[in-house]
Amino acid sequence: MFTGIVAEQGSVISLTPHPSGAGKVLVIEAPASSAGLELGGSIAVNGVCLTATAVDGEQISLDVIGETLDRTTTGSLAPGQKVNLERCVPAGGRLDGHVVQGHVDGVGHLVEREHLGSWDRLRFGVPQPLARYIAEKGSIAVDGVSLTVTAVSEPADPSPWFEVGLIPTTLAETGLGALDPGGRVNLEVDVLAKYAERLLAFAAVPASAVAAGGAA
Repeated sequence: MFTGIVAEQGSVISLTPHPSGAGKVLVIEAPASSAGLELGGSIAVNGVCLTATAVDGEQISLDVIGETLDRTTTGSLAPGQKVNLERCVPAGGRLDGHVVQGHVDGVGHLVEREHLGSWDRLRFGVPQPLARYIAEKGSIAVDGVSLTVTAVSEPADPSPWFEVGLIPTTLAETGLGALDPGGRVNLEVDVLAKYAERLLAFAAVPASAVAAGGAA
């Protein structure tokens, strides 16, 4: 589990085909995040939970399967590109952001940004299926950064969006500070909203139908 508090911006060394022929191998340079990271350890890269398959000094190798390449922006990473990094939260650690799983729900894009003194307002376009999970004053992870939603589009809007405000620290210490309009980002909506929808879906099904479906 993660909290959406980025600890470091690492640099992409390479993204190459996996020796097995399936997926790819991502190698990043991460001086802070590599310290104490063991094989099999989890790390969020732009909000995507990946497993360390090798740690060589300050370089971390991570396997990326096809599912991840299809559902996130990871497949478009290029050497030299900066990525937001967060190690998994230890048991008993502070939950400074919100509950983030590192399971990306979809890819959005920056529609516009407005400089407002020391902070910026960003509007992101969001895939239609995800719009219902995003609420004003709720939480969302954008490229692994825990943010508070400040405004949302109307439910009937054919091009749904949401807005966030970025303080100077977020602008300086994450990749969102340099993101240009059109830039693609990984989105993870609040997991509590997804579970609530799933529970309500089952609540709407008659108990007799559920029992019949599970009968041997």
